[in-house]
Amino acid sequence: MDNSQKRAIEKYVAKVCGAETVCIEQMKLLSGGAVQENWFLDLLIEGGEYSGKLEAVLRCDSPTAGVAISHGRAQEFALLSTVYAAGVTVPQPLWLCEDSSVFGRPFFIMRRIRGTAAGHVLVKAGGVKNRAELAARLGRELAKIHSVRPPQEALNFMPTHSGSPALYSVQAYRTFLDRHHTPYPALEWGLRWLERNAPGKGLITLVHGDFRTGNYMVDDSGLTGVLDWEFAGWGAPLEDLGWFCAKCWRFGQNDMEAGGIGEREDFYAGYESESKRTIDRDQIHYWEVMAHMKWAIIAIQQAERHCSGEEDSLLLALTGHIVPELEWEILNMTEHS
Repeated sequence: MDNSQKRAIEKYVAKVCGAETVCIEQMKLLSGGAVQENWFLDLLIEGGEYSGKLEAVLRCDSPTAGVAISHGRAQEFALLSTVYAAGVTVPQPLWLCEDSSVFGRPFFIMRRIRGTAAGHVLVKAGGVKNRAELAARLGRELAKIHSVRPPQEALNFMPTHSGSPALYSVQAYRTFLDRHHTPYPALEWGLRWLERNAPGKGLITLVHGDFRTGNYMVDDSGLTGVLDWEFAGWGAPLEDLGWFCAKCWRFGQNDMEAGGIGEREDFYAGYESESKRTIDRDQIHYWEVMAHMKWAIIAIQQAERHCSGEEDSLLLALTGHIVPELEWEILNMTEHS
């Protein structure tokens, strides 16, 4: 980032918060983020409602196009604002800037939260102080997310579907594979299984779409925030529960079936206590198969961004190598049903 961009951001923040002056004391690009960038910001604000030091994060798209199904920053800001109002533990959204002349692309600024989100750290022994407590807390947070129901004027950019959300996903993934240059017969098998066993429409709520270990932050006091809302939409709430518990998101801690950090029943208990609804445990298996299918499709998309020359990224290239493991798991999960 050059000095002109810093000055432009300082001027923008001063304007939106009614400050006399704003100074960026520190700004650096945080690691990770194949689809979006997150910039660490320390702001010194003089005057106005936010006068003083403000620890924040600036979030924007990566320089090249992201995954096609992800939301833009304005849409993610609307989602974050909605769930913040619903009581979900998220970083407070502050300001949205859609003027690309300020930073080169749209961005929003939110308060910075502390802790770690690194999945491989959290699942290790000692990575979480009280696993049962965290699993239950995450269940409660997910239930709060699912308390948001359509219609929501601020979220009218998200499509609604008259039929089964499961069958909608099957059709979307099948369309992608039909157009892709490489055949994936194991995934085609999985799609047929998902189609034959698809549940009906049922309850429709806001779903996070990527609720997993690695997308929330934890410090010594526990959960500090749920992150990364770019895949959220209207759908079946069990989709989020299946995604969180799927083997592909346990970071190798397969005995800890709730996100690699805890027991399923602790996670389920937290969800049921907050939602006042009983989880249909027989349906979770279906949504775990769907989770592996979804991750396989995204992995293929991300690898293609590298292989096509669109973006030179070792992270994207390596993501493509997990597809066979996901195919194996799908076959294993559907073999006897």
